Amino acid sequence: MGFGVFIHRSDSIYDDSPAEQYQFPRQYLGRVQACVGDWIIYYEPRKVAATRGYFAVAKVAQVIPDSRAPDMYLALIEPGSYLDFINPVPFSGPDGVIERGVLNEEGGISGRAQAAVRPISAADFNRIVSIGLDEHEPELPRLDEPGVTLPVDGFEDRAQAPFVFEQERDRVTQLSSRIVRNRLFRRLVLRVYDKRCAITGLKLINGGGRAEVDAAHIRPVEANGPDILGNGIALSGTAHWMFDRGLISLSDELEILISRQANDPESIQGLINKTGRAIVPSRPFERPHPHFLQWHRENCFKQ
Repeated sequence: MGFGVFIHRSDSIYDDSPAEQYQFPRQYLGRVQACVGDWIIYYEPRKVAATRGYFAVAKVAQVIPDSRAPDMYLALIEPGSYLDFINPVPFSGPDGVIERGVLNEEGGISGRAQAAVRPISAADFNRIVSIGLDEHEPELPRLDEPGVTLPVDGFEDRAQAPFVFEQERDRVTQLSSRIVRNRLFRRLVLRVYDKRCAITGLKLINGGGRAEVDAAHIRPVEANGPDILGNGIALSGTAHWMFDRGLISLSDELEILISRQANDPESIQGLINKTGRAIVPSRPFERPHPHFLQWHRENCFKQ
């Protein structure tokens, strides 16, 4: 087992779904197999416009031949392991390249940097993850969210401390912590949605700086929904309640759907923003993905 870097473009021609599978040709089979049972970092090349750089982590569960494409294979991602970085990490920083393993003996960038799949050292892995998940100013949670408790001594809840690791391998155990993942997912979703409810269009901030909006999973974690932006949406408390109970949903074109079983559809209509469509981020990879919207319509929405 070992850490790795998988190159993925948001406009990829491969059959990739970063939270579920990564398609690759036979030439990288050995390198990908070496990552089975361990964590990899996704990287988007610098030549891509508005590149995200190193943008997520995930754990490789197994490798199988792609039955639909000769000489192609699929790295299957362990369900629940994918996690978007809250800070996209650039290839280079003030002190040079972040991934030191791509440097040659003379200190220049070697051809390894072009490889679609490459091994990465524990030191480089931890450096990138630390930057990608550094919260800086932690997002204040709603006190009624799962896993959030009021402090009993008048001081801040230590469980909400920034994402900090004391030992290198401790980072891996933290990546699996539901409390940590919920906090990071909330921060990322609220940032890309500008703390605005996608259904109502309201952006309400209380006197303590907390946003009256939740980071909702479209496909819930309990149903193997991943912590990926495409499976997230910012919803106010009422909209979140209706979404989870199937009273509202979204079409693939992001039109807001109201269940025919709702007892007061006129009032629900009155809560919806005037466009009748969800207010979502501008970049495609940050918007609700049709794959997860379809799951919600088929499994939650009351037709």
